[in-house]
Amino acid sequence: MQSLDYRVVKQATEWLDEGRTVWLCTVLSTFGSSPREPGSLMVATAEGDHVGSLSGGCVEEDFLERLAAGDYSLPAVTVRYGDHGEGPSNPRVRLPCGGVLDVLVERMVANDENRAHCGQLLEAMVSGQVALARQVRLTDGASWFERSRCNGPRVRVNQADETVSIRVGALSRLILAGYSTVAEACASFAISLGYEVIICEPREEVIANARIPEGVRFEPVLPSLYISGDGVCTASTAVVAATHDPKIDDLAMMAAVKTPAGYIGVMGSRKTSQARAERLRRSGGLCEDEIRRIHMPIGLQLGSKTPAEIALAIMADIVRVKRARELNEL
Repeated sequence: MQSLDYRVVKQATEWLDEGRTVWLCTVLSTFGSSPREPGSLMVATAEGDHVGSLSGGCVEEDFLERLAAGDYSLPAVTVRYGDHGEGPSNPRVRLPCGGVLDVLVERMVANDENRAHCGQLLEAMVSGQVALARQVRLTDGASWFERSRCNGPRVRVNQADETVSIRVGALSRLILAGYSTVAEACASFAISLGYEVIICEPREEVIANARIPEGVRFEPVLPSLYISGDGVCTASTAVVAATHDPKIDDLAMMAAVKTPAGYIGVMGSRKTSQARAERLRRSGGLCEDEIRRIHMPIGLQLGSKTPAEIALAIMADIVRVKRARELNEL
């Protein structure tokens, strides 16, 4: 399953290829409760076709109505939902569900420049090897890419030169080193969270009985070999081993710490984790900094017992790290 924002850009590219004008909408900022974070995307056409979302539904409905009525003819405009103001270049609309939402709306005609721009955006989302920021000039809608830092706010608005900078992140990816009932449950959770999920499982006897959730890519290879591949792991990748088989789990950890993966974890009790850490030092040659990158025991300490509960604890911890929350903040 592909992330929602990736599907938005892919659909925008397809509509542009068909010669249709599209309106690409980006959440710039939110105040109060909002189901979509800054940088989230939606694309629409004048006919009302759309993919993606900006809120829980009320914003999308208003936007599509105004688009059908002929609004948003400028190359780029910012719209504030939930507040009042004046000025034809910055229309504002009351948000019935409360809160405030700022949205960038770009009108993209079907030309080679816009098709190439969306294609580059897709590539950046897939590879994630170079941190990029998409720059949009509000005065004329011109857009281009620049190198960017990997941290800090995803969206920046520069009022002085009337530009918006939107950091382009790689797709969230979960690599499961080996199949197990816990891995199966993790895959299902991750799919629902918009992750690209890959299960690597080389053991034929396990493959014969594996139940792979819909939308998960299956690779019948040794996980450590797959993880070591060029460009497989980015800062948005989580690597999880949950088989209780040291030949699978240990090798996966040894490979993962050599990559930029943002989360690395392996299942096991505290006693098992201590023994694994010693093996990784002695036999795997890992240094202390590399061992500290590994979450072991993996997951939040929820008292989990069943495979689904353990998977919930694992995915919750992955989300915690992704959102840069410390354990003492929970």
